[in-house]
Amino acid sequence: MDRVPFLATTAALAYDGIGTLPVCVALDNVRSMYNVGAFFRTSDAVGLERIYLGGITAKPPKKEITKTALGADETVPWTHTWDLSEAVAGLHRTGYEIAAVETSQRAVDLFDWVPRFPVCVLFGHEVDGVDARLLGLADTFVRIPMLGKKHSLNVATAGGVVLYELLRKYRTLVSANR
Repeated sequence: MDRVPFLATTAALAYDGIGTLPVCVALDNVRSMYNVGAFFRTSDAVGLERIYLGGITAKPPKKEITKTALGADETVPWTHTWDLSEAVAGLHRTGYEIAAVETSQRAVDLFDWVPRFPVCVLFGHEVDGVDARLLGLADTFVRIPMLGKKHSLNVATAGGVVLYELLRKYRTLVSANR
């Protein structure tokens, strides 16, 4: 019984001072409402600033989103727009690094990437990826290392991997600056 309060206290101390993670996610034409819900849930868990939902990406309230989000669709700020280009360009003008998560030769390995916070991370359509207009706004292309036969992950799973790596890197940055 003593372990639970101790672990909770230790975890709270480890993340004290982080507040909101200075990261936004932009979902470009993500088809699955369950994937959108998973993004909301993970975004809440890491303390994300905002989710931008673009194009055909569904927006709350939808039962499929809420089912997976477990209420995080009500706690994470979000914006919907049919064209994400303007929102992403606006974030870039205010100092955000724009990072497209894409499986390409020009992409840097997620674990080698040194993000410049604040960051906006672009995730695209489950089959077609991020729209070319948005890729043109990207400062950085990031790939998740894939050691198996498959060369991609489900978009929501990829989001979880990237967001937790950003949380880890930001926590290290905050700790180093104390």
